[in-house]
Amino acid sequence: MSLHKRLENNAGLLVFGILVVSSIGGLVQIIPSLTQESLKTPIGNTQVYGALELVGRDIYVREGCSVCHSQQIRPLLAEVKRYGPYSRAGEFVYDRPFLWGSKRTGPDLHRIGGKYSDTWQKVHLINPRSVVENSIMPGYPWLAVRPASSTGNIQANLRALQRLGDPYTDADILEAPAKLEGLMEVDALVAYLQQLGTGFDNSMADNHGAEH
Repeated sequence: MSLHKRLENNAGLLVFGILVVSSIGGLVQIIPSLTQESLKTPIGNTQVYGALELVGRDIYVREGCSVCHSQQIRPLLAEVKRYGPYSRAGEFVYDRPFLWGSKRTGPDLHRIGGKYSDTWQKVHLINPRSVVENSIMPGYPWLAVRPASSTGNIQANLRALQRLGDPYTDADILEAPAKLEGLMEVDALVAYLQQLGTGFDNSMADNHGAEH
């Protein structure tokens, strides 16, 4: 009897075969991510998020921004011309979890940092159509009245990231609440957006055709 027939006639053997093949496929994807240094080493000017930016990132997740915006620029000419230099793995070493996204109802945001002023970003978040007439993005006016300090436990978040290897000091953790005093959630989200993609510098440019 052929192996194919045996698998069809024996449910247990079929399940075992599926598990073996799935395990091999999973290992092929996981092992390189554990051994490849470029996936674990920050490049360019990539820095850890400060307390305010980290709170902003949590707000970005809470409000579902990654549902409509990606944070990964592919090495394709059209994308590089529109959004800027394509994304490198070393720019995401401090992102836990990654917020690459898979849909672009709105534009990619990986190079949004520094593109617009803080004031523009705040107005856009509260009332998008006041600065982009045909925008379909909803407004988030509540961000302007909620204190940044009310979003999660920033010290607990920093301690968890420190245990995972991010270079936060005990002083950073101790001083974190003070960095949020007097600021609103909109300030935190803008601070996060303004850091996106700023780890790139000219030394990271290569001769890839998509960057010219």
